[in-house]
Amino acid sequence: MFISLSHSTFKLKATILKLVLLFLLGFTINKDNLCSNHPFATPTVPPITVHSSSMAKMIFDGHLSFHNNEHAAKDFGNRYNLMPLAVLHPKSVSDISYVIRHVFDLGLNSELTLAARGHGHSLEGQSQAYQGVVINMESLILPKMRFHFQTGTKQPYIEVSAGELWINILHESLKHGLAPKSWTDYLHLTVGGTLSNAGISGQAFRHGPQIDNVYQLQVVTGRGEVLTCSEKQNEDLFHSVLGGLGQFGIITKARIALEPAPRMVKWVRALYSDFSTFTNDQEHLISSENSFDYIEGFVIINRTGLLNNWRSSFNLKDPILANRFISEGRVLYCLEVAKYFSPQEYDHIDQDVDKLLSKLNYLRSTLFLSEVSYIDFLDRVHVSEMKLREKGLWEVPHPWLNLLVPRSSIHEFAQQAFGNIVKDTSNGPVLIYPVNKSRWKNRTSLVTPEEDVFYLVAFLSSAIPSSIGKDGLEHILTRNDRILEFCGRPHLGIKQYLPHYSTIAEWKTHFGNQWEVFYRRKLIYDPLAILAPGQRIFRRAHAFGRQ
Repeated sequence: MFISLSHSTFKLKATILKLVLLFLLGFTINKDNLCSNHPFATPTVPPITVHSSSMAKMIFDGHLSFHNNEHAAKDFGNRYNLMPLAVLHPKSVSDISYVIRHVFDLGLNSELTLAARGHGHSLEGQSQAYQGVVINMESLILPKMRFHFQTGTKQPYIEVSAGELWINILHESLKHGLAPKSWTDYLHLTVGGTLSNAGISGQAFRHGPQIDNVYQLQVVTGRGEVLTCSEKQNEDLFHSVLGGLGQFGIITKARIALEPAPRMVKWVRALYSDFSTFTNDQEHLISSENSFDYIEGFVIINRTGLLNNWRSSFNLKDPILANRFISEGRVLYCLEVAKYFSPQEYDHIDQDVDKLLSKLNYLRSTLFLSEVSYIDFLDRVHVSEMKLREKGLWEVPHPWLNLLVPRSSIHEFAQQAFGNIVKDTSNGPVLIYPVNKSRWKNRTSLVTPEEDVFYLVAFLSSAIPSSIGKDGLEHILTRNDRILEFCGRPHLGIKQYLPHYSTIAEWKTHFGNQWEVFYRRKLIYDPLAILAPGQRIFRRAHAFGRQ
């Protein structure tokens, strides 16, 4: 949730900003410029001629590329292909500040925009900038990772470039017996990318999302200012950029909270046939003081040979009973949990896990257990990625849909979605698990349902490009539209996570009473709407187009 600035402070800042903008530049973020999904209109003078000539003269520590930039016009969603004018490969924060200040100084005479691109895992072109500048954040490798160990009451943390991958942070942290507290399911993402959204996974019920586990940031605003921010310094900017969808600044450096790292993981899966029983057990686990360290789940609809598919990674508790289990034609719910431990806990970890499982009501014939290293557990999705790459099934369209569903609406949602709209889960996993935000920080830009307990429901589909069947892109998009149409019922209170909207009315509905603060912050930190045009919230005149 947003920090509430005092009325007088906001009024003063907003008044000064509006007067300055009206006098010097004109009011750029008006009703016509709010949503940036309008068709691209070619200016009288092609921008590639005007801007490339001026930027070609700029001197960077890194370099600016005007050619062979096709990679910057793609992302994991693989549905948008928006060519930039140039790609900046920064070697310093001053490179990023320099290019932003250059664009800002062009004022309203330019339509140029900038987008930060991490590992390219956005879904709807959010990291692209049509005829603008894409900043390749993975080039920003300096400074190197720096560890600060616990001294007295000061907790350990690691200071990293925002272009660093979480998997690299994990490897380096483990050398010191430490690890970040909160993760995403996929670790080959950049720090800046996940902090601009939230970073939610199975540890969030205990530690909150990744944006709750940051001590300090360095940010380059839409004016080109380089600012350090934290809970005690430039506090409003700090909360703005965390979960801020890249709208207020580009994160360039972060201090990430660390904790002692375990060595091993007991990894457990168990099935349910009744949704109420499944959710009751999940909610029991996230509310218990003594619980698992990771709690997720997923929906399985009409899958053949389900239990046999898991045998390569898990051991069945009761193979004889499992052989009689039939998954075809059924809607099933899988609880996935993990308990972390170190070598000194090995003699009692099995008893600890058994005690936790004894309080649950899963189908006893479907219990699967595995023991893996901590790093193998956290990087488990990468193993699936490698298998899909070998089959040529990774770089395909990914029409994912991520939702945050309030506890009071989850049963109505499940009744409509699982088995009614979604007939099977062969196109990709459907995750579902609860979190309790009463333990989260509530001042970031992240938008969540009003209730403390809500469920993340993620339809992680992959589409076969040439298919016109149920595994084709159009079929999955139609299914997603049906789900979203149902979610639009106001009494449900459902929010999108990693949101994507086409109109300003939809964005205002998404933010609700937080919209005014979000809008005012845009005026303060990025008044010309230069940053992150791919989010389609605010637009410079004709800045975003679709090819």
